[in-house]
Formats: sequence, C-alpha cells, structure tokens
Amino acid sequence: MSLKNLKDVSYFKLNNEINRPVNGQIPLHKDQEALAAFFEENAKPNTMTFASIKEKINYLLKNDYIEEAFIKLYSEEFIEKLYQFLDEQNFQFKSFMAAYKFYSQYALKTNDGTAYLETYEDRVAFNALYFANGDEELALSLADEMIHQRYQPATPSFLNAGRKRRGELVSCFLIQVTDDMNSIGRSINSALQLSRIGGGVGITLSNLREAGAPIKGYEGAASGVVPVMKLFEDSFSYSNQLGQRQGAGVVYLNVFHPDIIQFLSAKKENADEKIRVKTLSLGTIVPDKFYELARNNDDMYLFSPYSVEKEYGVPFSYVDITKEYDNMVANPNIRKQKIRARDLENEISKLQQESGYPYIINIDTANRSNPVYGKIIMSNLCSEILQVQEPSVINGRQEYETLGTDISCNLGSTNIVNLMESPDFGKSVRAMTRALTFVTDASDIDVVPSIQHGNKLNHTIGLGAMGLHTYFAKNHMEYGSEESLDFTNIYFMLLNYWTLMESHAIAKEYGEVFHNFEKSDYANGSYFDKYVSGEYQPKFDKVKEIFKDIFIPSAEDWAALREAVKKDGLYHQNRLAVAPNGSISYINDTSASIHPITRMIEERQEKKIGKIYYPAPYLANDTIPYYTSAYDMDMRKVIDVYATAQQHVDQGMSLTLFMRSEIPEGLYEWKNNTKQTTRDLNILRHYAFHKGVKSIYYVRTFTDDAEEIGSNQCESCVI
Repeated sequence: MSLKNLKDVSYFKLNNEINRPVNGQIPLHKDQEALAAFFEENAKPNTMTFASIKEKINYLLKNDYIEEAFIKLYSEEFIEKLYQFLDEQNFQFKSFMAAYKFYSQYALKTNDGTAYLETYEDRVAFNALYFANGDEELALSLADEMIHQRYQPATPSFLNAGRKRRGELVSCFLIQVTDDMNSIGRSINSALQLSRIGGGVGITLSNLREAGAPIKGYEGAASGVVPVMKLFEDSFSYSNQLGQRQGAGVVYLNVFHPDIIQFLSAKKENADEKIRVKTLSLGTIVPDKFYELARNNDDMYLFSPYSVEKEYGVPFSYVDITKEYDNMVANPNIRKQKIRARDLENEISKLQQESGYPYIINIDTANRSNPVYGKIIMSNLCSEILQVQEPSVINGRQEYETLGTDISCNLGSTNIVNLMESPDFGKSVRAMTRALTFVTDASDIDVVPSIQHGNKLNHTIGLGAMGLHTYFAKNHMEYGSEESLDFTNIYFMLLNYWTLMESHAIAKEYGEVFHNFEKSDYANGSYFDKYVSGEYQPKFDKVKEIFKDIFIPSAEDWAALREAVKKDGLYHQNRLAVAPNGSISYINDTSASIHPITRMIEERQEKKIGKIYYPAPYLANDTIPYYTSAYDMDMRKVIDVYATAQQHVDQGMSLTLFMRSEIPEGLYEWKNNTKQTTRDLNILRHYAFHKGVKSIYYVRTFTDDAEEIGSNQCESCVI
C-alpha cells in the first residue's frame, strides 16, 4: 500500500470512534484498536526488512541515507550489541497518535516515499550512536534513556541525527539589529540564510530609531521599525526551506520605544495591508518600570533609541530603563514623547485577545536572576531562550568590524513520568547533558558568524521537561495544588543540580569553561547561596514518598558542588530551558511541556488525512478528576507552577495562558461578568510579573464557536 494513500484505511476510522461516546463512556479501546490496525495495515507491510543489522546499515550507507563517519566510530560487534539491547526492551507505542506521528514525521523513508527504512528502535540507535561520538558506554546510556522515553532530543536533533541528507541539529536562533543600515542589511541576510536551513529566528528591533527621527541631521527622515518588520516577513516568506515549510520569525520591541503602538497595530486584522504583518510573530520587551507606571495609572515616556545611544554610548537594548528612567525623563538631550501607561497596557491585551500576540519578556526579571556576565536583551520564537548577547559592528562592505555574540537554541526534554521511574535519576540527567553537549559542540552555523561565535564561546544547552500534567493526574495531584508545587520545586531543583554536576565534570575533563566564567555568580559562589541553606527538600508527605528512593542533595552537597565549580568552572553558560513541545510530546505519549492539557480527548487536524483524536495519557476513571482543562482552570495556578519551576531554570519557560471568551462564573473572583476583558489579561500579566515569571508565550483564547485564537505554534522551535 502506498504511504501517500492513507485516508480511507481502518485505523483512522477506529481512531475517530474515540470521539463518539458509547453509553456515556469514552471508548478508549478504539485507540488501541487503531494502533494495532496501523501497524498491521501500514507500518509492518511498508517497512523495508533486512536479514541482519549489518545488511541494513550497509544498505543505508550505500544509498546515502545515513552518514558513514559516525558508524565508523564503532565496531560491528558493538552496534549489534546496542541493537540487541534495544530489541530486549520491547518498546511499544501507547497510542495511535504516537505511532502515526513517528512514522509520518520522523521515520526515514525511501527516496520515492513508498517505504519506511526505520523503526523507532532504529531512530533511537542512530541518535545514541551519533550523540555519543564513539563513546560506547555513553551510547548505551543514551539508548537506554531514549528507548524508555526518559529523554527526548529536540525535533531537529532527533530527526536529523545520523542522516546523510539532513538539516541542522538546531533550528532556533536569535540575532539583534543595531541602529544602522549595515546592520539591518546584514540581519536580513542572516534571516534569509537561517530560514533556508530550517531555522526559526528571533530578532530585536529595539535599537532602531523611531519613525520621524533624524538621519544625519535631517528631521523626519527615519521610517521606523514597521517597514523593517515587513522586510523580515518577506524574507521568511521567500526563504521557505525548499518550499516545504514557511519560514518563521519573531520581532521584539521594547515597550518604551516610540514606535510601540505602530508595532502592535501591524498585527491587527484590520491593519492597512501596507503595514500589516500576517505571518511574523510579535513580542514585547517589558522592563519593571512599565508595571509600576501602569499600576499607578501614570503617564509613561517613550524614548528615542538614537538619542539614548548618543547619551549612553551603547545601543538602546543595553540601557537599564528601570534604573535610568527618571534620568532619561529629565535629560533634555533625549527625545521623548508621552502616553498613558494603561492605554498601552490595554492595547497589548486587546491584541492578545485578537491574535494571541505579543509575547511578553519581563526583561528585568530575566536579568536579575541571570548568573552570568552580560545582558539579556530579547528571546526567541517560543520565548524560552534567555541568554546574554553582545552587539556586532558591521561596516559598509557588510563585514564584521566587531564580531558580537548571537544565539542558537540547542534543546532537549525530559519526560517527567518516565524519568521519575529511572533506576538512577542523576545518571539519566548526566547522560542527557552529554547528548546536548555533543550537539552544541558539533553545531557550526557559519552562515551567520555572530551565531557561530556565540556558540563556540558559550556552549549553551537547554534541557527542559514535558508531561507534568500527566504526572500529576497519574499520581492524583491537582494541577497548581500545594502538593503539585512541592513536586515541581524538587523536580526542577534536581535537573538544576545534575546538569551543574555534569557541566562541571565536562569543564574539568575538557579543561575549558564558558566565556567570562570568571565574571559569573558561579565563579564567586553567590549563585549557590539559596541552595546551601538546605531549604530545598520535600514538604508534603505525598511528595516525600514520591522522592523517597531518589537522591536529594543536602546543604552540604550543594556546598561541595559550589567549591568544585569555583575551582574548575562550568562548561555551559546556560543549561536549562522549557520549550512548548510539539509532536514530540505525542510520540512520548505525554502532555506537552509543563502546562495543563486543553481537552480530555484532543482533536488534531492533520493536513493530509483530517482529524485525529488523542486521549490524555493514562486517562481512566481515577485520573479524570485530575485532568481539568487549561481553559477551565484559574490561570494563576498555571503561573504558580511555572514560577515554582522558574526559580531553578537559568533561562526561560514557554508559558502559555489559556482563556475563554466566555469565562465560567466564579473562576476568577475579581470578575463581575462572564466576558473576557482586557482587565483579566492585565491582572494575569501583573500576577506573573509579581511571581517572578520571565516570559509569557501565546495567549490562547477559546471562543464561543469552539475555535482557538493564538493556537498556532512555531514549528521551527517546538521540540
């Protein structure tokens, strides 16, 4: 049967029967029937078989399906041993969605697309062999982590590892633009190049002078940020990855930039076509001062980046607006204009209701907890990457006079449900850290030298998590309850501890630390102050029982780690980040990221074949009460969970807010009507800021006609 002709087969019909209750019961067994039918009708008959592992690998090498270099690092005997181990684990997909997603999106296929060349075990094997880089012990450890779905590499890594004709192992990037035409031109070229290789790109426009600002003394000459936004949008549309997928990008602007209203207006549905951006994502950089002015219902001043840079000698993004606000207001040399802070706050909320945008980056919160030298100025396409950057200086020949540091996002995720069952939690996390380290060391994005430079200096990785709501439901904890916060606190503390341990071990082994380590809070030991207090232990009996067989570091353990890090350093500038997760969470049969599920039976619209239904993992009579939909949950509970995890995560987290246009009565005590209002979103953003949340990703609104606004997720960045 052709892989292209799937629409009328029985497994889709069986899967669709899940959505038709029988005597008031969800027929979950239909999903298992669909899974069995998928293998019987599709996966097994369409998978090419070989007499031996050696024959399979020789075929894949001969026909240019996989690279030879990583295979040559191992003996035939070891590869056979690895495959034997994987076969002995008897891996089984738990849902139709998981199997369908793997075979449709990840399994290697013949050039004509008519047969599969890989099973799940094959993809795991090639990932393990590739990331271990010849280390047999590590290869076995990684195979163990992945076949038991404790660790999941990001889509670009998992998909491309070992393939001969492949994309990059990373696919998410951050670049900044400074206030000159050379930088703008170079950045557009960078966006084209990164989009061509499958990247999603974050760009900050905060440094650009506003519309009407002078150029070489001529008043009113500058066009502002909106035309530049259009240039970037057109670049992503043109450079669309061989026509297979639209390029993707997000532009960020500081709320104190004079073009902020025009910036937001460009995303409105009724915007003039000359300025409207349809596919480009928007994000705002929000300093603490904005929350203060909005809370007090004060006026706020917007400052010209050009005159600010002249006064301070650095690009606008590098000025601490909260600290310098009063000085900038009083400075006659800085051009400024005045608006009402709450008017801007309401404009942000209106656009979030309409489109899900803009993302919010609480930039002072991010920098306050930043343990490394330098300034965070922006984020990425999914708002979880928060790393320091340095600006480049570009000359008229589009060459780098000063090569700054930009960012590539190298991500992977723990599956919380399965990692909690690991025979050795710490060993598991350390193996994951090694896999991510290989990716960052092997990554060489030479088409954008500032990204290449930043990666070589900083060796950043981003280990995250998925399946939190699944874990809560499986263990009968309500999402956002005190017990659930206690668990979240300890889990993410452990991720922090073990990635620090392994980063220290790698620094010692390589004899190399990340750039400017000596200027970091790790080097002087102050980063560890909160941990050596000994406060990070489970508080509730249920959580104590959950962690009873898992090592939890004491104050003495943290103190010992502090001294070791001060002595030998860390290899990675950044280690943790929680991405939104996409199809990877389906393959892992778990809930996406650490946010709540949206439906007991999720409905997915697949482009070629129609609707697929995905039951919440471990859905049963005893777990149903703990699977409250995100749309029926007080979003402050979600914020509380993210804020609890955030205190251990050195980068950011893709926090999505889920709202209903018609909010159930009693869900929020401040409401006196059932309609969602801009005030509701204002209150939640202030609450998130107060709780120490660094960023807010989409605002997804469930409307009266059962449609979701703001539910499009960046395919370039999800893992």
